[in-house]
Amino acid sequence: MSSFFREFREFAVKGNVMDLAIGVIIGGAFGKIVTSVVNDLVMPVITLITGNIHLSNLFIALDGKHYESVDDAKKVTSVIDAGSFITNVVDFLIIAFVIFIFIRQINKFKKKPEPAPVMTKECPYCKTSIHLEATKCPNCTADLK
Repeated sequence: MSSFFREFREFAVKGNVMDLAIGVIIGGAFGKIVTSVVNDLVMPVITLITGNIHLSNLFIALDGKHYESVDDAKKVTSVIDAGSFITNVVDFLIIAFVIFIFIRQINKFKKKPEPAPVMTKECPYCKTSIHLEATKCPNCTADLK
C-alpha cells in the first residue's frame, strides 16, 4: 500500500501536474475577468444598441405567466433563460478569441525548423535521384565525375 502512495506522490508533484493545476487556477481567475468584461462593458453597450432591452430580462416562464425578473419566475416555475444563455455565449466567444490571439503570438515566437540538407542529386543521363556523393549512377551505370 505504501508503494501506491509513493507512486501517487511522485505523480502529483511532477511538473506537468503542477503546471496543469496552475493553469486551472489562472483560467478560473481569467474567467472571472472575462465575465466582468461581458457583464460590465459589453452587455451595457448591447442594451444601449437594442433600445434598452436588458438580456437578463430575456426569459420565458414555462407556466405562461408574466414575472418581473427571471429570479422571481425561477422560484415558481421552470424557465428558459435566453438572456443568460446569450451572455454565456458572448463569454465563450471572448475567451476563445483571447486564447486564439495568445496561441497565435506563441507560435510566432517558436523557432521554425531548418530545412533538411540536400543529400541527393540528379543523374544528368537518366534523370533519377541518386546520393550526393555517388560517382556512378546505380540506375543507368553512367560515370558521374
